[in-house]
Amino acid sequence: MKTTINSVDAIAGTASVTFEHEGVTHTRDVNICRTAKSKYDSAATQARIDDVARGVAVKIAAGAITSSPLE
Repeated sequence: MKTTINSVDAIAGTASVTFEHEGVTHTRDVNICRTAKSKYDSAATQARIDDVARGVAVKIAAGAITSSPLE
């Protein structure tokens, strides 16, 4: 699974992430993590993205997520 963070919107609290696995490309927003002082926590956000990636891989394997014909 290859993941690419396209952008981070700290105000909205999301990161746009593209997941690529077994020929399928899927882009979605993932909630970012913050420190106790409400600063963007890149390490914790990456761990969250890794968790989401595992779920995306399962959904791709099950056929629930496929690439759009336009991609």
